[in-house]
Amino acid sequence: MAVVRPLVGSDIDGLIPLFDRDPVAHCFVEGRTRLVGLDPYRLGGEVWGFLRGDIVESALYYGANLVPVETTPAARVAFADHARRTPRRCSSIVGNAEEVLDLWRLLEPAWGPAREVRSDQLLLVHDREPLVEADPLVRYATLADVDTLFPACVEMFSEEVGVSPLAGGAGSMYRARVADLVREGRSFIRLTGDTVEFKAEVGAVSTRVCQVQGVWVPPHLRGRGISLGGMASVVRAAQRDIAPVVSLYVNNYNTAARKCYSRVGFVRHGTFATVLF
Repeated sequence: MAVVRPLVGSDIDGLIPLFDRDPVAHCFVEGRTRLVGLDPYRLGGEVWGFLRGDIVESALYYGANLVPVETTPAARVAFADHARRTPRRCSSIVGNAEEVLDLWRLLEPAWGPAREVRSDQLLLVHDREPLVEADPLVRYATLADVDTLFPACVEMFSEEVGVSPLAGGAGSMYRARVADLVREGRSFIRLTGDTVEFKAEVGAVSTRVCQVQGVWVPPHLRGRGISLGGMASVVRAAQRDIAPVVSLYVNNYNTAARKCYSRVGFVRHGTFATVLF
């Protein structure tokens, strides 16, 4: 008989076979659990397991995001039943499209409505030399850049997600996250004077894969090819310093971004979906 329960430290080895099935898709959860383990306080959430005996058949990260890990149809039914017992506390569901959309089908009667469902997001990877020349002006951001970088991050987040990261008094928390990524060597910037002309961050890291997020060029500079050299620089530096495979996911309708990533050398790995609350 299968059971759902929060996983604890002694369960960590049982997650590895799940991560191994798709290290790209599971970069976020693998990176978090390998870094801090399964303690909820350090993890910023819980990892639930769907177990038969001692075997972890599927898992679900439940923190600020809800992220499925190799969930079977039976596991999704069990996870949804477990999640419905308490009020929703995540701001999104994100991951493999088939799993996310099925989870949302099960959870929507209790948690709905969603603010937006993005059902077709291309999960892309890059594991070779960029196909275009890197921009020598793109560099790692430093703590001295944070005051200039922060407004650009706010603008990018608001444009991409549809709500401001400053809403509800969350500005100091978001600024701390921006500074943490800079401090950890995971923030890239192209700066001319006080103008951020390109920026990107590496938001998730495992030993095998890193995931780029927050790629942004200000509206008045778009269409000039700045993102091509910028992304080439990010790929080259991330492969050298962070992880050998660079990934990201992009909305299917964002044709300009898709064209950029293709020209840099990203190829499709799978399909993600995101449910936003």
